[in-house]
Amino acid sequence: MRLFDVAEIDAALSYPGLIDILDDAFRSEVIAPKRGQYAIQRPDETDAILLTMPAWSGPDVANPYIGTKIVSVFFGNGKRNLPGVMGAYLLMDGATGKPLAVMDGNRLTTWRTAAASALASRYMSNPESSRMLMVGAGALAPFIIKAHRSVRPLTEIAVWARRPEAAEATVAELAKDGIEARATTDLEGEARTADIISCATNATEPLIHGHWLKREAHLDLIGGFTMQMREADADALHRARVIVDSSKAIDEGGDVAVAIAEGSYSADKVAGTLADLCHGRIAGPVEGGGITLFKSVGVALEDLAAAVAVWDNRS
Repeated sequence: MRLFDVAEIDAALSYPGLIDILDDAFRSEVIAPKRGQYAIQRPDETDAILLTMPAWSGPDVANPYIGTKIVSVFFGNGKRNLPGVMGAYLLMDGATGKPLAVMDGNRLTTWRTAAASALASRYMSNPESSRMLMVGAGALAPFIIKAHRSVRPLTEIAVWARRPEAAEATVAELAKDGIEARATTDLEGEARTADIISCATNATEPLIHGHWLKREAHLDLIGGFTMQMREADADALHRARVIVDSSKAIDEGGDVAVAIAEGSYSADKVAGTLADLCHGRIAGPVEGGGITLFKSVGVALEDLAAAVAVWDNRS
């Protein structure tokens, strides 16, 4: 069994290659049961969380795989100078059950999350989109920007974060790869002119307001993955054609699920899922032009597809 670290995962994956792989994955036969979630009591701290996200190839797939991501969420890790979320991915042969590899779960998640975001944008956003606003400057931000640049002709990229120095750090990191971006402190002003707004934050109150969005804007909501988290208000949902990555986004994750729970939005207004887009069962953009919105909370088949890509492209 082989161990894949961050450097090996980075060497094996690319955009738009992984975006195309996810597109195929959403149209393929993959079984992904509901994720397991377990509370772990720790003295003098908020309960930690253990998540298990399994997925496997269907019975008719020629070269099947089984995969499981195991994720821990420890809310007190900041004071230990450790990431709050850590994990590993186990990839197995789907024909025999033989373990093949263990991969850095955080890095794999970063790659596939950005790829899913860009996949939705490829179906939903204006093909001529040139202005992007990245809200949040965590580890995901550079990957999200790179993924979206691979599917849309972005020429102006702004980065906003609660801490301006974090936005500046993201801009500097992008510059190392020859990508020009700028930090901004004017969230509303940038949001009003952006073609694509991507949010990857831990916000618990809306950062983006629906009345800010221009006619053909595409809003991409990634960060809110619990019922205590929210990146956009209900007005943004009402003004947009809303697509979710899976039904989990309707009853588990932030934003859409929160608005439904509080009664300010209705589940029947959701146009469909990312799988529906990939299968061609629904259209991405609004007929005649309009705002689109994609809400993701993470799908296990994305992890499996990314892990198989790493395995297939191993050196």
